[in-house]
Amino acid sequence: MNILTLNKKDKKLFGEISLPASKSFSNRALIINFLSKKTSKIANLSKADDTALMKNLLERIEEAKNTNEIVSLDCKNSGTVMRFLTAVLAQQPGKWILTGSERMKDRPIGILVESLQQLGANIRYIEKKGFPPLQIEGQKLNSKEIVIESNVSSQFITALLLIAPTLPKGLRLVLKNEISSLPYIKMTLGLMKSFGIKSTFDKNIITIEKQNLQSTEITIEPDWTSAAYWYEMVALSDEADILLKDLRCIYPSMLTLNSELKEDLSSLQGDSILVEIYKSFGVNTIMDDQGIRLTKKGKCVTKFDFDFTNYPDLAQSVIVTCATLGIKGAFTGLESLRIKETDRLDALQSELQKCGFNTKIVRSSKFEVRSCIPDLTKISYSKIVNTYQDHRMVMAFAPLAIKFGSVKFENPEVVSKSYPHFWEDLEKVGFEAIVSEKD
Repeated sequence: MNILTLNKKDKKLFGEISLPASKSFSNRALIINFLSKKTSKIANLSKADDTALMKNLLERIEEAKNTNEIVSLDCKNSGTVMRFLTAVLAQQPGKWILTGSERMKDRPIGILVESLQQLGANIRYIEKKGFPPLQIEGQKLNSKEIVIESNVSSQFITALLLIAPTLPKGLRLVLKNEISSLPYIKMTLGLMKSFGIKSTFDKNIITIEKQNLQSTEITIEPDWTSAAYWYEMVALSDEADILLKDLRCIYPSMLTLNSELKEDLSSLQGDSILVEIYKSFGVNTIMDDQGIRLTKKGKCVTKFDFDFTNYPDLAQSVIVTCATLGIKGAFTGLESLRIKETDRLDALQSELQKCGFNTKIVRSSKFEVRSCIPDLTKISYSKIVNTYQDHRMVMAFAPLAIKFGSVKFENPEVVSKSYPHFWEDLEKVGFEAIVSEKD
């Protein structure tokens, strides 16, 4: 197992960074392009592991469909790939086995499978009911109104939306209970619009008629979720001026504009709410024709509460920021963190307490950061931050090197799941990353 020691000699950050392309956009675009017979051109496709895996498996499906052999597809540790391909394969001619890592076999998929079965899908569980691996025999699906629990994972809903235009009479989807990660659903509908797909989203009902996917040319924009780690680093620094190149924002009214912009400012990525969140931590966001510029200005709040229902992938960064700055906080909307690459709530609790912070999980899915000026004596070179094979755990804890001078991580290569050049980017702004093998 590799260990990475991340050192930072000062608390200053200056530089220009090109963030990775959005894997959320990339994976959706690949599915839509596959369903439209690959007639579109996609530029700046993400180089993340998840996207490479999606691309490779879609190519395998294309080569293998209409054969009599059972084709096994390994989704590894990618929930996006598992969920999207479950819907796609339900109507692809052939017999398929969809499997993944041991952790993937513990991540529920029953809500999606039951919805597809209502449409006529032939899917059965190979091991444990409600969980991968799945055996799927592709066949024509029907159109029917589906009522789906929407407070667990937006990816179940997105998987259904992506195939909706190909169904005989489209799909009417009724979302039950509070909607988790609503911006990701809107992202999906917005991207589908780029391929000519019309939809209506009225209160809790999404309707998509049967339509032909149109050929188009799209460029995948940089990833706002990856920007979270840079917002976090700027918040923990004393001085900072970081340019995140080519990044756009969904909240232009919140920005300071220092040039006349000719291009559309908007982004479909809801995680651009970082602009608003990090104002509370002294981070100023400026947008110009090069991208988004982050500087350290202003005072931090003493208390910060937030509901992450719509922004679960930002939770780790924001919570670690609050803990490190000694800001009290109560955080809700964290239910989906239990079924991510790891149980992120337990992982956060374990690693923050290891670092000497006073945090607590309340009522299973509420997380509190309590009065906690960190005890620097509890941070030493012997402490290693466990990554739990979760890319977001590594990247959320990496900024601690700014405060503590040095932090160690196990399995640092796990960042390739979403941000392959993360460590190289840190070195561009003055971090030192040294990889060694654990004895």
